[in-house]
Amino acid sequence: MPVALDSLIPFVLASALLLVIPGPTIVMVVSQAIAHGRRVALASVLGVGLGDLVAASLSLTGVGTLLAASATGFAILKTLGAAYLVFIGVKMWRAPLPTFEAVDAAPLAGTGRKVFRDSFLVTVFNPKGIVFFMAFVPQFITPAHAFAPQAAMLVATFVLLGIVNAYCYMRVADRARLAIRRPRVLRTTTRVGAGLLMTAGVAALFARRAA
Repeated sequence: MPVALDSLIPFVLASALLLVIPGPTIVMVVSQAIAHGRRVALASVLGVGLGDLVAASLSLTGVGTLLAASATGFAILKTLGAAYLVFIGVKMWRAPLPTFEAVDAAPLAGTGRKVFRDSFLVTVFNPKGIVFFMAFVPQFITPAHAFAPQAAMLVATFVLLGIVNAYCYMRVADRARLAIRRPRVLRTTTRVGAGLLMTAGVAALFARRAA
């Protein structure tokens, strides 16, 4: 095993505690589950997983160091991510609500691909996430052993935990959606999710650069 159990177990526990706190990506997963149902929201879960994988890989190949050291690089990526969050929130707010009959029968053509793309981009364009990986993962690396196998195992573990966490949030949101089929309630909950996405985007603009 590349990572010793005395390092892997604390890593899993710490990651689980960090992941359970909802951030912009979880807000997006929950919002998609409420607006479109479980099958479409599953694409959002997969997009989050791939986004975490790319962000973690970039951070461990030096991008995290660049973002932590460069105010310009951090500001550019932060602004792109924040703008994209606001853009997705506005789209969700303005989009007409699909009928339950249509959603239950089959997702709208291309909806899954768009949701996957949006979730992936929101996750990748989160500079705090990349810097977090750069600061967090090395804490569980044993210097006496090869870096690459340890980093690969820790990243894979974190991504898997992230997918499971997003999936659990998605299932809870989907059950809530099925319990409230009144269009007025669905519209309100969808717009609350859209508002949270826009708020997260604005808040991201004020994220402080890591020291």
